[in-house]
Amino acid sequence: MPLRAIRVDLKKYDPKPLRSLQEEIRAGSVVIFPTETYYGLGVNAFSADAVKKIYEIKKRDRGKPLSIVVANSETAMSYAEHLPRVFYELARLFWPGPLTFVVRSRPMFPAEILGPGGTIALRVPGQAWLRGFLEDLGVPLTATSANLSGEAEVADPFKIQRDFADQDLTILDGGRTPGGLCSTILDLTGDAPKILRKGAIPNEYLTQYLSS
Repeated sequence: MPLRAIRVDLKKYDPKPLRSLQEEIRAGSVVIFPTETYYGLGVNAFSADAVKKIYEIKKRDRGKPLSIVVANSETAMSYAEHLPRVFYELARLFWPGPLTFVVRSRPMFPAEILGPGGTIALRVPGQAWLRGFLEDLGVPLTATSANLSGEAEVADPFKIQRDFADQDLTILDGGRTPGGLCSTILDLTGDAPKILRKGAIPNEYLTQYLSS
């Protein structure tokens, strides 16, 4: 089945045209969706088979874990364990928004989505429509960039439709995305927080929380 496109209005979340797609995602289908910066490639992060599809589509090294997006902080906390106090402080300051936390996962995800030591990378996105979509979806969604591994991130939905024209997936076409810096990734699994990727949250905003 070739790629199909569904137009979405990023100014508001309309669940009606997306309900059947959400059922398909829960069952293992692949979706490309607009984020605050570029388009992301998403599947049900609870499904090992679905996560494997992402690696195959992107031609991504299986040793590079995928991040996920969730609807709200409460959902994120239900997926993680042994959260340090700084998580709550930083989540209050920067969520929803472009800060991804690497934390220890509860034993509920397949090995395919986990990082070293059973970790998971979590974010609550800044877009209200996407949070609404995720809340109705009811499962965490992978949020890796919608491109082949090693290539540049994509903001143009027409380019995505060309690149993935023969793939069995759906794109939520919200028009061209703004681009810019991706989320800052902060590891909270050590003795002190550590930046793994510089991004949209400036380092100086996080300095007081970082290891020396």
